[in-house]
Amino acid sequence: MLHVEPKLRLEGVVYPDPARLANYIELGPLPRESLSEALIKSLEKNADRLALVGAEGDRTYREVNEVTDRLAAALLDMGLKPLDRAMIQCGNSHELMYFFIACLKATIIPICALQAFRRHEVGYLGNLAGARVHLVQGDDAKFDDVAFAEEMQADVPTMEFIVQARGAARGCAASLNELVAGMPLPRAKQILADVEYDPFQVAVFQLSGGTTGVPKIIPRFQNEYLYNMQAVAKWNNYTCDDVLFMPTPFMHNMNMVCFFGPLLLVGGTVTVCTDISAETLQAVVRNYKPTWFGLAGPIFQRVLPALLDSDEATRARRHFIGPKNAPRIREAVKSFVHHIFGMTEGTIMFTRTDDPQEVLDLSVGRPVSAYDEVKIVEPGTEREVGEGEEGEALFRGPYTILGYYKSGDAQADKFTNDGFYRSGDLMTYKVIRGKKYYYFRGRTKDVVDRGGEKINAEELENVINLNPLVLASAVVGMPDRTYGERVCVYIVPKAPGTFISVEELAKFLEEKGLAKYKWPERVEVISDFPLTASGKLSKVILRQQIAEKLQSEAA
Repeated sequence: MLHVEPKLRLEGVVYPDPARLANYIELGPLPRESLSEALIKSLEKNADRLALVGAEGDRTYREVNEVTDRLAAALLDMGLKPLDRAMIQCGNSHELMYFFIACLKATIIPICALQAFRRHEVGYLGNLAGARVHLVQGDDAKFDDVAFAEEMQADVPTMEFIVQARGAARGCAASLNELVAGMPLPRAKQILADVEYDPFQVAVFQLSGGTTGVPKIIPRFQNEYLYNMQAVAKWNNYTCDDVLFMPTPFMHNMNMVCFFGPLLLVGGTVTVCTDISAETLQAVVRNYKPTWFGLAGPIFQRVLPALLDSDEATRARRHFIGPKNAPRIREAVKSFVHHIFGMTEGTIMFTRTDDPQEVLDLSVGRPVSAYDEVKIVEPGTEREVGEGEEGEALFRGPYTILGYYKSGDAQADKFTNDGFYRSGDLMTYKVIRGKKYYYFRGRTKDVVDRGGEKINAEELENVINLNPLVLASAVVGMPDRTYGERVCVYIVPKAPGTFISVEELAKFLEEKGLAKYKWPERVEVISDFPLTASGKLSKVILRQQIAEKLQSEAA
């Protein structure tokens, strides 16, 4: 059997079974190459092509390669070591991309946090992963993230270093630009020459949307994450001539594995939007003429005027990717639209240009890898359902995880005995022209999908229930035309007749350090929760009630 063991096994990481891993390598899908090495090769091969473009300037692959060499070496020189963890909490920018690539070059493991996270999330994740460095943006006009990072050092004792991505350095933070300036390129290359790249080691700590409690850490490995990106690039036929427009957070798994990651590996160009105002987004579309667009939340409506202001040839070159509504989007933009389904834990599906019209309109397509295995089963069981029947989707394959980080026995119900991941997503399948296509039907998971951000209901309820005015709470998604869903919370107060406003609840959640995007945007105070026949709280009824109430108010 091939030797496929990592050089060092990290505590709390569930590594793939060696026999199965060796089989994937022998069959061909998994490379014996790391994501770090493949990215370095692309940076060198495409040196004169544009890698990052936007309002703050254009950067070639050569420039990105040199800056990230110097930054990677500077991080190691300041005291960080390979396989240390870096908490990344920064908005989209050239500097964020530099730091992420530098981490890969130095084999420092990024924790892909969101800029919106606060004490509740950063404290938990930082302590769980043992983060040693905290990257913050530094020029956020609405939040002093440098002061926040200094405060978090008391909560996360391992978080020794702070790096400030942008703006003049403050407090004890080290300036990213000063780190680069202080590291000559020849010395950087000497330092990086000693870094060993292991295809079987963790590359990135991604985060789950969470179905219980705070987000879970998902270890993604060097060679499987590389293969995932390569499979997407091949499926969509990304080329070095493509220009990407995907302004959602770069640290999201979807952006990383389906958009900017594959594009950088093939030598394409990635547009960088430091904010998502309509003015910024439309300027990027007009100036750089993207060929691939990722659509999420309110982005589509904000860029639509610029999309419509284009000729037929430009529209013909464009491809749009979104989770649903392909017919409506296609009619609006007169370009090809792909549906997507994906999980941070693994399996990615797309429709493609040669699929039948029914598939393009309604299906999420097929997995990008021929080695992805999919079962549709009765929820909570392993009994497979037939064609057209709704069930829970189970996944197994070369890039689907086998365990969360440091979750122990708590994750047992997320995996079958033979290693299939229980997604919590409801699907059906249909065989058309000899190919099996999948149709997304909803979720068994208790989450709210607000414009692509998965908000765990239980986590939010646990914090709301700490409020002294609250006896119990139930979080549900309420329909919204822009975001798909927004957060509504039903509250049973401790004292009957007590009113709790959205503003009062927001102030409480801010004090508790909960990220703002999770805060409820509507509060419904009720005397008791509706129950199912078995006596359990019925969120189905609550969702129906808020949907009907919104319709009535609109009328």
